[in-house]
Amino acid sequence: MPCAVLIHTFHTSEDVPDRGPAAAAGPDAAVVIDVLRATTTIAWALQNGAEAVQAFADLDSLKTAAAAWPAPQRLTAGERGGARVEGFDLGNSPLAVTPERVAGKRIFMSTTNGTRSLDKVREVPLLLTACLPNRAAVAARLLERECQQVWIVGSGWEGSYSLEDTLAAGAVAQAAMDAAAASGTSVEAGNDEMVAALALWQQWRHDPEGCLRTASHGRRLISLGDHDADFRCCAAVDSLQIVPMQAEPGVLKAS
Repeated sequence: MPCAVLIHTFHTSEDVPDRGPAAAAGPDAAVVIDVLRATTTIAWALQNGAEAVQAFADLDSLKTAAAAWPAPQRLTAGERGGARVEGFDLGNSPLAVTPERVAGKRIFMSTTNGTRSLDKVREVPLLLTACLPNRAAVAARLLERECQQVWIVGSGWEGSYSLEDTLAAGAVAQAAMDAAAASGTSVEAGNDEMVAALALWQQWRHDPEGCLRTASHGRRLISLGDHDADFRCCAAVDSLQIVPMQAEPGVLKAS
């Protein structure tokens, strides 16, 4: 009988273990989530033809790497506090990464929260990013690769808990459970945080946009201006088949 797939979730990059039994065994896959809005933007950028998205935890490293890339083939995307960083080509909206803007280009991205989580698990053998639009596609990829230990890492907000990332963690795990049931594979919650994420998804699965708007970061975006279209895009469950995968450290490509 196939071994059970254990899915753990961690609310922020700071919660990911550095040592101890869990870290010693290590996951064979990690899934980074930043629903509002980095991983949604990454998925849409790759869907719309971007060559890659290269993620950076800090702006200075991004600027150095971008400067070494041919200017016609690059875009910079910087976001802090929900707003675009001055002097950058893009902020952190999935609506801005249109085919006309991003096709064939590498996007050098740094955001307040999501890119820090990517940096934390960049050494994991299989690193994917997920959002509500591609949650079923990501779950299918984890099962195809026969992953046994999966860590889903939320991005939170400046080190604190994020409701919308927990919602998406539960959505990915539920999709994996539903898909695995047909093949006789067992997918189980590996920690209490994952049990709570699954319960949160059950509560909000018929109104994910309502959950995003209820979350503190959702309210923060609302206070910054009209982000209705962003909310609709970020809450569009299973609308994408693209699976962003780390091709080399920090570099995400379509798969």
